[in-house]
Amino acid sequence: MTQTNHRVLLKQRPLGPVTDDVFDFDEQPVGEPGDGEVLVRNLFLSVDPYMRGRMNDVKSYVPPFAVGEPLQGGVVGEVVASRAEGYAEGDTVMGMLGWEQYSIADGRALRPVVAGDLPLSYHLGILGMPGLTAWVGLNVIGACKPGDAVLVSAASGAVGSVVGQIARNQGCYVVGSAGSDDKVAWLRDSLGFDVAFNYKTVDSIHAAVHKAFPKGIDVNFENVGGDMLEAAIWNMAPFGRIALCGMIANYNARPEEMPPGPRGLPALIGRSVRMEGFIVSNHLEHAPAWDQQCREWIAAGKLEYRESVADGLAQAPAAFMGLMTGQNFGKQIVKIAD
Repeated sequence: MTQTNHRVLLKQRPLGPVTDDVFDFDEQPVGEPGDGEVLVRNLFLSVDPYMRGRMNDVKSYVPPFAVGEPLQGGVVGEVVASRAEGYAEGDTVMGMLGWEQYSIADGRALRPVVAGDLPLSYHLGILGMPGLTAWVGLNVIGACKPGDAVLVSAASGAVGSVVGQIARNQGCYVVGSAGSDDKVAWLRDSLGFDVAFNYKTVDSIHAAVHKAFPKGIDVNFENVGGDMLEAAIWNMAPFGRIALCGMIANYNARPEEMPPGPRGLPALIGRSVRMEGFIVSNHLEHAPAWDQQCREWIAAGKLEYRESVADGLAQAPAAFMGLMTGQNFGKQIVKIAD
């Protein structure tokens, strides 16, 4: 009996916020791997904010998603059949694969996963790209050192929550912003942030940041942009560092609708502040160090990790749309199969 592969396709490119009509579903027979290829049964799929940019037909650091084809994301899966050296049936692997139940991939594009005593989905989050992004952005781009005052926007998300805990573990003063009172309470009471505030309910983001940093910000880990970035710029300490990881506030804007700014850039000159954008795939040499430190902190109870898990491939579009509006709590994962 031929197996069926259920897939989620990009039906059309969004204009503004992503809605249901951007996605489509289809079924295809499960194919057979060719020479050097591996057939993978997908178990967990990561959905991430950067995927919004890939829905646009623009040149970037990764190619855009193709209309009429499955979207792609980080996947952990099980090898069903292999014609690639180094992979056998039953192996656990991860790679950039489709939003689908089964994927055929070049064996060179996969890497093995050692399950150990942590859940497999962690390899898409704290042990994967989001965790490494936090480590690189804070310590390599942000050059964080003990005693620094650190601001993290979108601090309850997959990256921000790890950034804050790394900074705390390294002896820093840590402030985070989030979009709900329960997220703020989690940052403060569970993750050990010194200060956390709800950016949706404060009278002024600038005033909230200024109050939290009377001596200025040494490192700003920026995930949001917009008003949050402006508030950070005006409150940077001399020789501060801004690590630009994301600009989710602007991801849905068309180029002609992009708001001007950020304002306050002259302050960076007078205070000798460095602002640098980064893509974590350009810094993979730091992955072994992060993997070791991450596992040590988890074992010691010094690193807490939280996931929002959507059950079933059909829930992937809703999980992504919820992520873009802040409905997730921690890393957003889609469970495709057991």
